[in-house]
Order: sequence, then structure tokens, then C-alpha cells
Amino acid sequence: MEPAPAIGLEQRLQQLQEAFHHTDDLVLSVLQSSTLDSRTVLVYLEPLVDSDKIRDSIVLPLSQALGMPILHALGGTNVAPVTTLKQAIDLVLLGYCLVCSETEPLGAAVQVDTTYTRSIMEPQNEKVVRGSHEGMVEQMSINLNLIRRKITSEKLTIKYYFLGTETKTKTAVIFMDEIVNPRLVRKVERRLKSIHSDDAFSADYAEDLIEENPWSLFPQILHTERPDRVAANLMEGRVAVLMEGSPTSLIMPVTFAALYQSPDDYNSRWMVGSFFRMIRVFSFFLAFSLPAIYIAVISYHFEIVPNELILPMQSAVRDIPFPPIVEAMLMEITIELLREMGIRLPTPISQTIGIVGGLVIGDAVVKAGFVSSVMIIVVAVTAIASFVVPSNEMSLAVRLLRFPFMILASLFGILGISFGFTLVCIHLCKLESFGTPFLAGTAPFKWSDIKDTFVRLPQWLMNTRPSFLRTRRKRSQASTRKWAGHESKQRKTK
Repeated sequence: MEPAPAIGLEQRLQQLQEAFHHTDDLVLSVLQSSTLDSRTVLVYLEPLVDSDKIRDSIVLPLSQALGMPILHALGGTNVAPVTTLKQAIDLVLLGYCLVCSETEPLGAAVQVDTTYTRSIMEPQNEKVVRGSHEGMVEQMSINLNLIRRKITSEKLTIKYYFLGTETKTKTAVIFMDEIVNPRLVRKVERRLKSIHSDDAFSADYAEDLIEENPWSLFPQILHTERPDRVAANLMEGRVAVLMEGSPTSLIMPVTFAALYQSPDDYNSRWMVGSFFRMIRVFSFFLAFSLPAIYIAVISYHFEIVPNELILPMQSAVRDIPFPPIVEAMLMEITIELLREMGIRLPTPISQTIGIVGGLVIGDAVVKAGFVSSVMIIVVAVTAIASFVVPSNEMSLAVRLLRFPFMILASLFGILGISFGFTLVCIHLCKLESFGTPFLAGTAPFKWSDIKDTFVRLPQWLMNTRPSFLRTRRKRSQASTRKWAGHESKQRKTK
């Protein structure tokens, strides 16, 4: 680009209009003031600016300038000199107002952008009983403020990038500089820089482009809208990615155990937190295997049913015209339809129709003889188990996984389920998230990493960070129960 000093005012304005393709919301306003020695024009995009800020930050200072240069009259932290046409275009797109003058070819840009944000509230899909109830919003500056207030350390480092050649979405890579593995940071930055796309509206757009195995059903990046969860993962040595316009933060690397962890686990006593975490892990197996096991038992392995249940189950399935696989598919698809309906409809209507629809449909299909009552119980328990997962992405993966398991069970019985489970285990052992094994802590197995996987040991025992993250600082805390031995000695002396 040619520098601005060689171009006259009219030519610069014409170039700006051509650069913006003569859009109607590009405003060129001539500033009228007796204190100005030459013609001065304000250039801005009307939807992005605040008219009150233009009046207070530009019009009033220039009206009192009395022949002062524009940059001196507009002196402040939100004023930037403009030297090229490309720089002027980029600043106008960010909500700046460009001040152009005939006598001063070096223009100035003043930040007068306006933003509309919703209030901070708890995320709808990550509710907790105890702990922080703050949630992220669509404005990145607010989200970074929430994280900075959680971690008041100078080691918290933020790197900015812009994704999308057309959207230029502001992206922040966040990490703890003296804790995180530098190779992990370089890997995240390299993958983000490799994105060459016209648009990148949210963090979900970037996820497909930076994860190891996009063909895998299982998520390799953790999604969260909770600043406390982001802060906790940063302190463990992970990297977070935020994007302007999205309340979701991407955390990497992620393991299978991390997807089943909840902030409630750490806000409760360790025995309670461990118990409910084990229930969540058990629900993983229940959610994709229960319908398949029922189909296999009814179709091939009726002999394993206890004698007391043979007659009730036989009477329930005797008059059903469809095989078990058709029953299960019919009910599972109905459950998914009800769930999608509940998401799309307004909340008061969706809750009512969801409850009524579930009761009416369930009762009607049993009375009509299309589905057995036992199948209704199996599908209901399966749906409940799939919704126990704290991660919505993992919940979706589990709900999709049950369909191939049901097909295998209908074709080969328990042998098909065993074959499918073996394939899933092989895939999970092979899967990686930014170079970290997805089953880290259990495969490969290490005793020091078990303390915060499927159970949560007391906080005073979790004094080291996970070894699979290869952090710079391994120890996170010193022994905090030295007082116990001191008080015990005091009691003995007494």
C-alpha cells in the first residue's frame, strides 16, 4: 500500500469507499467547526460505533483544538495514527472512527465501538450445586476478565490471533507460562495458524480443524463455559482457546477421565465426589450397552435370565409383532425426537410437551402392542444414563454409539457386543489429544495419575500435576497437613 502522505483527501475517501464496495452503512461525515483550519471528514461503519462516543471523543475535542494537530487534539489511549489504507480499513472494521484532514495526510483513528453483551449467569448445561455460578458470555474481554480474577498471577499468558480471512475473528490462546509444556503451546499455535478459511465464527469451527482424529466419535477437546473450570485446567498445565463471539472455551489436551469430571467433585467431600464420579463412569457403559444386552438376551441368550423373571419377560414380549431390534430402534429414535423437540421449542412449552409426550407415547405404544413394557424401562434407563455425562459432546458420542451396538447384538448376540466393545477399547487406546493418550492415567497406567481419574482422593494428597501433561513444575502444593503430626505429639506429651 502507498503511504497516506502521497494521497490527497478526496482520493483517500474514494479508495475507502471502493475498499468497502460502496456499502451504505459506511458513513463519511464532514465535520463543521470554526476552529478547524481545513476540511475534516469522519469515516466509520454506522452499526459498529457509538454516536455518543463520537461526540465526546472526537467532535468536542476538535471543536476546542484551536489549530492544534489532530493527533494532539485527540490525545488519548484510544487514538491510533493511520499511515496506510490497509491499516485504515482494519481499524474501521474494528469499530474505530477514522479522522481525515486535507492538511494532515496522516489520519487518526479513534476507538468508538459499541458492544451489546448479556449479563453473566450460570451456564445452562453445566450447573453445579456448590461453587461458582459465573458463566462466560459472547464478549472475549469479559471472559478474560473472569479468568484473570480467578488466577491473579503474572505468569498467566494470553496470545492473540485472528482466524478467518473474511471474518477476522479474534482468538486468544491462554496458558500458565512457567507451568505448561512449551511443546504443547507451540503445537496449539501451529494448528491455529494453519487454519486458512474464509470464516471462523466460533470455537466449534476451529475444533474440527485442529483435533487429531476428526473421524473419531469421541471428543478430543473439552468444551466449557465455566471460568472456574478453565482456571483449574490452566493451573494443571493445559491450554485454553477463546474466540470472540463465543461463550465456549476449548481446553486441550483432554482425557477420558476429564470428560467425566465436574466442579461439584471438588466442591464436595472427597468420598462423596468419588462416589458420584464412579456413577458417571458406570453410566458410560450403561448408556451404550444396556439396549444391546437386552436385545442379545431376548434374541439369543434367554437362558441367562433368572427363573423368577422368565415368565414376566415372556408375557411382555410374546405378543409383540416386531423383533427386539425394531422395538429398540423405534423407541431410541422417539427419545431423540423428543429431545430435539425440547431444544427447539420455547422452554415452558418444551417441558410440558416433553413430559406429556413421553408419558402418552410410552403408554400408547405398550397398549397398542408395538413395544414391550420391559423395552420402555430399558430405553428410559439408557436415556437417563446418557444425560448423566457432564460433557455434552461426550453425551452425544455415547448416544450415537448405542446404535451400532444394538445392530451387533441383533446379529451376533453377546459375541457381537464383545466384538464391538473390543473395537471401542482399541480405538480409545489409540486415540490421542494433542499428543496425550486419551486414556492417560489408565492406559498407560500410572499410580500417581489415578488419584484424580475415576476417583478423587483428598486434596492434600493431590500435590503433583498429572505426569502425562509433562509440565515444567510437577509439584502443585507442599504438604499441608504437617499440623496433624505436631498436634498429635502435643497430645502425647500432655
